Amino acid sequence: MNSDRNLNRIIAKRYRLVELIGTGAMGQVYRAEDKVLGNATVAVKFLSQTLLNDKMRERFEREATICANLAEKSIHIVGVRDYGIDENKVPYYIMEFLQGRALNDIIQEEEILLPRFLSLTRQICLGLDCAHKGIIFKGKHSPIIHRDIKPSNIYVLQDPTIGELVKVLDFGIAKLIQSDRSQTHSFMGTLAYCSPEQMEGKELDNRSDIYSLGIMMYEMLTNEMPILPETSSFPGWYKAHHEFPPKSFNPRLHISQDLQNVILKCLAKKPEARFQSVGEIIPILEKIPHQEQQNHYPEKPSAPKPPQLGSFPSQVTQTPTIISKVDEFYLQASWPMDKPQQKIVFPKTMNVGDGIYPTLWVMLEQQDIINRMSSIRYNQFLYLGSPHPMVLWITVLYHQEHGPRWLPCYLDFKTDSGLQIGRLLSDIGNYAILFFGLNEPQKCRHVMKSTIAPHQRDLLKQWSQGASGVKHYGKPQISKRLLKQEFEKLKPKIVEKLVKLRASQQSR
Repeated sequence: MNSDRNLNRIIAKRYRLVELIGTGAMGQVYRAEDKVLGNATVAVKFLSQTLLNDKMRERFEREATICANLAEKSIHIVGVRDYGIDENKVPYYIMEFLQGRALNDIIQEEEILLPRFLSLTRQICLGLDCAHKGIIFKGKHSPIIHRDIKPSNIYVLQDPTIGELVKVLDFGIAKLIQSDRSQTHSFMGTLAYCSPEQMEGKELDNRSDIYSLGIMMYEMLTNEMPILPETSSFPGWYKAHHEFPPKSFNPRLHISQDLQNVILKCLAKKPEARFQSVGEIIPILEKIPHQEQQNHYPEKPSAPKPPQLGSFPSQVTQTPTIISKVDEFYLQASWPMDKPQQKIVFPKTMNVGDGIYPTLWVMLEQQDIINRMSSIRYNQFLYLGSPHPMVLWITVLYHQEHGPRWLPCYLDFKTDSGLQIGRLLSDIGNYAILFFGLNEPQKCRHVMKSTIAPHQRDLLKQWSQGASGVKHYGKPQISKRLLKQEFEKLKPKIVEKLVKLRASQQSR
């Protein structure tokens, strides 16, 4: 019989605690159901009973506020949605529930090959860089130092649209506790990942996190720690971090010298010898070739390949398509009076007579329209349910000579029109692209059809159903900004796939 009295408790007349999923010195984390949002799964974190004092309550609330603000700036930081105090005067906050795996489990169970390592590490760096740049809190600029970067605080999710998505967990607590003068002599952190200055109890800055990042990067590539103590005690680790140089990389791993240099610079004993910001690391990682190292630790199975981008449902149009009655209707359309005559893209529904159809309206230079008539058509949809349910509808026309023409637009799933278009795309499974000349907007110049892959249709259906039940949501521009960031990361991968597809078609 389970003795946890918290199970099935209702917090704030809204969150039902279902299962204890984590516990530590700072508190407990429960999986819970949000009764207001159709029993959507969330995580509830309580401050530990042993830390219940006015200062810790204030700091716990501050941490929740900081994390909520950071998550609005970066998709790579776990989001905080709500804060409160229960009937026992114990503070708690509500986080997004993460269904994935901690990085420490991945390191122990799988071989992390170079392409995957670079992708995961880059995302970790993006989250850390966002935190280090800080937020405006109570009118003051506040950089956020994690102070406990380690694999168990990194979570990897399988996102249906962008593949593996990294979330950095547990921002702020160690820093907030250490800032309490009554605890300046108590050590906070994980010995194996602490910087030398952290072992000394000094005031820390972002370079301490960079040292911890270096240890984790070494561990991800080698499945070993770069520094080992003589004894697993505080004095043993203190000596190791201050005096022992990092172990050399095994030549069998074939890790490039550039990547070795990045990791070793992160592991410099003196903060001034390390990278001075995570932002310096990201462009270096992006330039490292994605050549997989060989002869890794062979006793482990190979890491699973990252999920592929969406399929390529459309094809090259080599000959004129037979014009249907619907297409004839589209070709009679004229540019809306309320839209500017400039290079823009927007979604629109059209009542053709036998039904309502989703369409994409595009204005381009006339020559550009002609150039795109024999393009490969590709589409993909990205979605963020929080802070505001929003879809980024990506269409790209790829021509070997003229390159890609990106046609992105947003669907706000908290508006009737956005939700209607999303449902139509899911139900019908295709859409028309209507082209208008920049100098001749009176009549549609050309119509293309683009088919949506079955799994993308299923996702659109799931997203529209989920969004219709959301009662509380944030600013739409935040979701747009985060989606745009993911779109920019996807562009090179999409182009690479389209180039390969074009080459395979030409070789037939």
